[in-house]
Amino acid sequence: MRQMRFDVITLFPELFGPHLSQGVTRRAFESGQVDVRLWQLRDFADDNYRRVDDRPFGGGPGMVMLVEPLERALAGIKAERVVSQADQGEPAIIHFSPTGRRIDQAMVQQLAQGPGGVLLCGRYEGIDQRFLDRHVTLELSLGDFVLSGGELPALALLDAVARLQEGVLHDAQSHQQDSFSDGLLDCPHYSRPEQIADLSVPAVLMSGHHGKIARWRRERSLEITAQKRPDLIDAARQAGRLNAADERFLARLQA
Repeated sequence: MRQMRFDVITLFPELFGPHLSQGVTRRAFESGQVDVRLWQLRDFADDNYRRVDDRPFGGGPGMVMLVEPLERALAGIKAERVVSQADQGEPAIIHFSPTGRRIDQAMVQQLAQGPGGVLLCGRYEGIDQRFLDRHVTLELSLGDFVLSGGELPALALLDAVARLQEGVLHDAQSHQQDSFSDGLLDCPHYSRPEQIADLSVPAVLMSGHHGKIARWRRERSLEITAQKRPDLIDAARQAGRLNAADERFLARLQA
């Protein structure tokens, strides 16, 4: 069984425990497929107050995370990874920042096939730029908004990667039908009862005709994506993910 390892540098390791032990993705963490190790940054401070931040040069509000504790934490991680079974060379150092590339499913799928990395969870006004310039190899963002720290993006990334691991989901094809997996949004889904007030399940889903059901789902996926995220239609077209039947359906929608 393939394994990957994520080392998380954080001031709040207690935020991770509940997430790693709950839900379907816990299988990936409990089995060791996704090995998550938490590193309390204050353990690498060199004074009695366990200080990891200081005032910014040039003035201004807030505090800046110091270089030295971060470098000691990173050195400890690298030393441990060298003797670990999960070691596969230098790990990616991932910093969560508004300046980073927005996380998308294609990136998650790529990371899910790799060896993991070091997740750097910043706090306060940010991290001393000298540490970022020297060590960070990838900057990621959840979107165009500001969070209090990097823990929530780290948890989101761990969840997205974990659910793609073999055996984590009950049905191996589940994640293949997720939104963004083929560049489009997912189709609507229905369950019992067949009728609720004046709303009924589409007849095609109860027909038993697998070909018609597959086509209906594809067309609903195209329709929803064209209505809500037309940029994804353009991207799918450029990537060659739309076939002739898809294009004919989209042309009818346009008309």
